[in-house]
Order: sequence, then structure tokens, then C-alpha cells
Amino acid sequence: MSGADAGRGADASASGAPARTAPPARAVHLVMPGGVDDPAAPSGGNTYDRRVCRELPGAGWRVREHTVAGAWPRPGDAARTGLAALLAGFADGAVVLLDGIVACGVPGVVAPEAARLRLAVLVHLPLADETGLAPADAAELDDRERRTLRAVPAVVATSDWAARRLVRHHGLAPERVHVAAPGADIAPLAAGSADGSRLLCVATVTPRKGQHRLVEALAALADLPWSCVLAGGLAQDPGYVAGLRELIGRHGLGDRVRLAGPLAGVELAERYAAADLLVLASHAETYGMAVTEALARGVPVLTTDVGGLPEAVGRAPDGTVPGVLVAPDDPAALTAALRDWLGGPDTRRALTAAARGRRTALDGWGTTSRSLAGALEQLRQETGRAA
Repeated sequence: MSGADAGRGADASASGAPARTAPPARAVHLVMPGGVDDPAAPSGGNTYDRRVCRELPGAGWRVREHTVAGAWPRPGDAARTGLAALLAGFADGAVVLLDGIVACGVPGVVAPEAARLRLAVLVHLPLADETGLAPADAAELDDRERRTLRAVPAVVATSDWAARRLVRHHGLAPERVHVAAPGADIAPLAAGSADGSRLLCVATVTPRKGQHRLVEALAALADLPWSCVLAGGLAQDPGYVAGLRELIGRHGLGDRVRLAGPLAGVELAERYAAADLLVLASHAETYGMAVTEALARGVPVLTTDVGGLPEAVGRAPDGTVPGVLVAPDDPAALTAALRDWLGGPDTRRALTAAARGRRTALDGWGTTSRSLAGALEQLRQETGRAA
């Protein structure tokens, strides 16, 4: 029960009104990275974790939150010791949901507890999918992740595509892998501009998100009217950020492309409300929460055809697609799609109509919490029988 709910219950009792007795909530320990609340490093994974903390009680699960500091997924000795101590402190049979960035890199910490605890790992992004890793590092992280996921009785993925990939890539039993896709909060429709020139990219500024590809595509469209805001954290890969700034300057786009830094809350909502088109040039995504956040305002999407992004884009109820998907390593295709958008009023009208239709069909976070609650309940029951 939240503090607000507890307060309402106390007020009702004090006034003499009969208190409503809620069914006993099941409890889950949710283990998250220490930076989950860092406003300078917003991410889809952090947003997801925080939202399910809020939403799971409505699905009958009391959430006990734990954060563990460390350079995940490659923590130092102190962080590993801290996570081991945290897990050791949970009672036998406790249901524990670990964020994958914390769990997947440390099978030696997680696996020994799998026989005593009811463990599930929530995989936001497979570790080896991060762009820029040396091949040896990617292979090592992939092996660690495989050993972790094979050791625990339940895995939660954030899209159907991601679930299929985890099953195939790591050799997991399909019945152990569950899907709880991110929800979306429906917001007022973005007004849109007459010429569709206001472009927005919402993503942490890293090689995997491909902002350099977007800048290169925009440089080829200097003859058309447009402006682009790149909203996202700047601290994860300073070298890439510096290179991106240099690229923007080299193409003379400093007055048209703005690195806005990390935005959240009202500031981010205002950017979505002012946008005509969301552009995301990612090389890898398990879902793409920025896509549904844009669609929740009727803003169409231009993105890459990778991972779970097509699933996030989806279709409107009439079958129309509310965006354009291009290959991730085809700069010419990205440039052509942008030119078609900027120079084609018919294209803009059709995609905006589809986006507004898709907006009405988006699932909310309540659906996410119910899916996750179902996975946790299956974990609770199956491991209980096994015991």
C-alpha cells in the first residue's frame, strides 16, 4: 500500500466510516541499479522500473524497492559484495525481481541464490547489444548473461521480439520467458506545424542510438526547412557526444540541431507536444518507449527496422502504420524518408492520421503491471510446488 493509500485508510477509520479490507498483497523485492533516479541519466529502463514500482500494487503485489550502487554490468568488488549481501538477507522463498543490468553480468552472485529464492530477471537490453563493445567484451558479457538467465526460473522481456530472441540466443525454455511490454500515458494531441519541420529525437546520446546517422541525413537536407532537438543524457559516452558536436559544427548545423541534454517531466512533455515527427536511428532496441510516448500524442515516427521497434510502432485500428521504418545502416534511406516527410504534405497527413489512430489503441501501464504480476504469480506458484 502506498503512503497516500495508507493516509486515506486512516482518515476513513477516524471518521467512523467502515474501512475497506483489501486482500493481502503478495510481495516482491525489486532490485534496481543505483542510478535509477538520476535525472542526468534518464533511460527507458529506469522509467520502466519506477513505473512498475508504482503500478504493481494495483495488481496485488506489494513492492519492496532496493537499489544497489555499482558500475553495472561490470561492478567492482564492493558492488558485488553489496548485491550478494542484499540477496542473502532475503527470506527463503522470497520473490525477487532483478533488473537485468544488475543481474546479468554477475552469474556468480545470482546463480547460488536461485535454489533458495524465487528469482526473475527483467531484461531491458541484452548486455552484448550495446554498441561500441570490443568483440571480446561483448562475448564475455553475453556468456555471463546466458549463465545468469539459465540459472533463474523466470525471465521477463519487454517485447515479444525480445522474448523470442532470448529464447533462441540463450537456449531458454519458452515457458520461462514472459513478456511485459512498456505502457504509455495518453496525452493531449500535439498540434503539429504546417510544414512538419519540427523534428525530435529522444534517446541517450550513445552510438547505439545513432544520432550521428541522423545528423548526416539532415546535413543532406539543408535545402529544406527543419529544426531538430536531440533530447537525451550526455554523460554515458562523452567521446561520442564530443564527436557528435564536431559533426554538427562541420556541417554548419549548429543553429538547426540542438543537443538539449536529459529531459523529463514537464520539459520532455513540452518537447513532444511541439514535435511534428519523432526520429530514432537506433542500431538496437528491445522495444522503444520513446516511440509510444510520441504516438501517445499523435506524433508519427521515423525509425529503424530493428529489434522491437516495429512492435512499438504497431498499427492503427484501421491497419495503417503510424510511421516509417528504414534499415539501420542505410543513411540514404533515412535521408529519403526525411525528404519525403518534409516535402510531402500528403505523406504528413497520412502518417499523422495513422499516429492518431494508433494513439487510441496503445496499452497503458496497468496492462504492463498485470502482465508482470502474472509472471510473478506463476513464479510464486511453480517454485512453491517445486519446494
